Amino acid sequence: MGSEKYLALFESREGKGRVVYRVFAGSILVGICLIWGFRLKFLAEDEEEGRWGWIGLFGAELWFGFYWILTQACRWNPIHRRTFKQNLSQRHEGELPGVDIFVCTADPEMEPPAMVISTVLSVMAYDYPTEKLSVYLSDDAGSDLTYYALMEASQFAKHWIPFCKKFNIQPRSPAAYFASQTDHQSKEVVLIQKLYKDMESRIKTAVDLGRVPEEIRSSSKGLSQWESYASRRDHDTFLQILIDGRDPEARDVEGSTLPTLVYLAREKRPQYFHNFKAGAMNALLRVSSQISNGKIILNVDCDMYSNNSDAIRDALCFFMDEEKGHEIAYVQFPQKFDNVTKNEIYASTLRVISEVEFHGLDGFGGPLYIGTGCFHRRDVLCGKKFSEGYRNDWNSDKHRSFEDSVNELEEKSKHLASCSYEENTQWGKEMGLRYGCPVEDVITGLSIQSQGWKSVYYNPERGAFLGVAPTTLLQTLVQHKRWSEGDLQILLSRYSPARGKISLGLRMAYCSYCFWAVNSLATLYYSIIPSLYLLRGIPLFPQVSSPWLIPFIYVVFAKYAASLVEFLWAGGTILGWWNEQRIWLYKRTSSYLFALIDTVLKMLGFTDSAFVITAKVTDQEVSKRYEKEIMEFGASSPMFTIIATISLVNLLCFLGMVKKAVEGGSGLVMTFQTMAFQLLLCGILVLINWPLYQGLFFRTDKGKMPSSLTIKSFILALVTCISFTFLL
Repeated sequence: MGSEKYLALFESREGKGRVVYRVFAGSILVGICLIWGFRLKFLAEDEEEGRWGWIGLFGAELWFGFYWILTQACRWNPIHRRTFKQNLSQRHEGELPGVDIFVCTADPEMEPPAMVISTVLSVMAYDYPTEKLSVYLSDDAGSDLTYYALMEASQFAKHWIPFCKKFNIQPRSPAAYFASQTDHQSKEVVLIQKLYKDMESRIKTAVDLGRVPEEIRSSSKGLSQWESYASRRDHDTFLQILIDGRDPEARDVEGSTLPTLVYLAREKRPQYFHNFKAGAMNALLRVSSQISNGKIILNVDCDMYSNNSDAIRDALCFFMDEEKGHEIAYVQFPQKFDNVTKNEIYASTLRVISEVEFHGLDGFGGPLYIGTGCFHRRDVLCGKKFSEGYRNDWNSDKHRSFEDSVNELEEKSKHLASCSYEENTQWGKEMGLRYGCPVEDVITGLSIQSQGWKSVYYNPERGAFLGVAPTTLLQTLVQHKRWSEGDLQILLSRYSPARGKISLGLRMAYCSYCFWAVNSLATLYYSIIPSLYLLRGIPLFPQVSSPWLIPFIYVVFAKYAASLVEFLWAGGTILGWWNEQRIWLYKRTSSYLFALIDTVLKMLGFTDSAFVITAKVTDQEVSKRYEKEIMEFGASSPMFTIIATISLVNLLCFLGMVKKAVEGGSGLVMTFQTMAFQLLLCGILVLINWPLYQGLFFRTDKGKMPSSLTIKSFILALVTCISFTFLL
């Protein structure tokens, strides 16, 4: 190989316009410093009654400035990647490594079995040697319905995989593919669609019944395992190799080899803490090491189906590159969704993070591991530390001996998924996914990078994976509460990026996410106090005639103009950007606040972290409102109480100030001159909350804000305004 000309398997390009952006960012920093200077200069001259409001705003502006500086790490040195799969085929086609794919599910009600197996079928159909491909489904609910669905999928795969490869279709999730088909279909499509619909009907019938039909149960050896089943939290290890890819009998209808397909429900006992998804992934790591032992591991959530059949080869272009591949521990693809509306009412795509910020992280050593759509080296995930001399021997794959039958292999491997196996081991500490954090994926990736490894962010033109985004506001807020709570716990843990061994830029980027929860305090203050002082007629910002107003106007305008440009450049719409600003406000004043409170309570020993599954099924009426981009409330939640109360405080303050100004005649001009910025801030907060006011007062559908919550929020807002006006 040394005499052959080196052919790179990937290239890295610096983002365009970096110098221009850095100059622009420097100008914003100057503006921020001038704002700080204004607060310090006039602090002593401020009226006594406005002193504490002034000091509080200074604290909030100090925080916003500091946090803005952190976020620049995500934009300072963006890197974009390109792969050369033709070079991979030319140099390494005969030595491609085994790939084990982990699909995780945890609740058959929130994650329907029909959806789960569409994801499984999509990853079974990759354009990759099937004898080197193994797919594992981890069912943390231990549901016989999910197992039955996988049984059905194992039979349908014999038709689906050759169909995909023969016609080179995309995507390879049958549910997504058939949903995209037009009325004019070929004979082959009609036949395969009928097989799929028949299978889907059988699965849905069993799900509706709540049990597998008796005639199927009695004839299936695998289903007999459920005779010992007690509950989701109390059952044996269920392990079944449904397709043994190394068995000459495991063939599709064209006579080609099928990928290995394995079902695993690890042992659960009430007296053992199961460590949520991290525990399930670690059990998969151990069991798969005995069955297939693929050098590369891909993990995907059960709703993130494969949308690009070349994704494995793209990832291998990074791992197998002769010059740089030995440094790379994992390759992270972006999380994208197929159910988002045009204007993304809940900002669920995290568009700027995936299209802008993660490219910036890649420039400093690599992105976060986000728990799905990620390819790992097995040995790194299992604790191997980086060394300069490290090289992977892709031909050293160790597979099981054929002296063991499938039954013997299953029995030998079950103990690896037992509750007691990890006792007195390094699993969850130095091996596998790390335990003790709601975002086990992020803390695992950070731990790997701290050992000297790099990661890569690859964002291909055709998305590699597509999933299901939250379709209600509450789902969105709950999801972000878990993320922000977990990120804050990382900051306070022994893995903290603030004192880690990664590069300064990467530390800053990690901290920009770890401080999400802390952001709630400054945002709450800025979204309430200026409006209350406006109601009392006390200015907290420079007058219109003052040159000190210029840095305030410049920083706000420049920051949000840059934000809009980023969003549009990333493929969004203007209304989508406006919706993102609203969700940004709601997350910071509710999700992040509760995450901060729960983290403090956990540190004091009052609560424990819990893993919350986001529902993947939605009521039909809710779906219709979502498609029409009508914001969904429809439930009582403390988070809704907070955002509703804050919005009503701003509305009452704005209306109260306008009323005073109009009644005062010339006072309207005086108010504008002395408190224009304050009035503008309050007005924007009122404007951005318009969908919330609709839900509180004008809507009659089931998605409106509950009447009890409306009354409670209005009373709280009214009491707040009256108390501040007359009592303070």
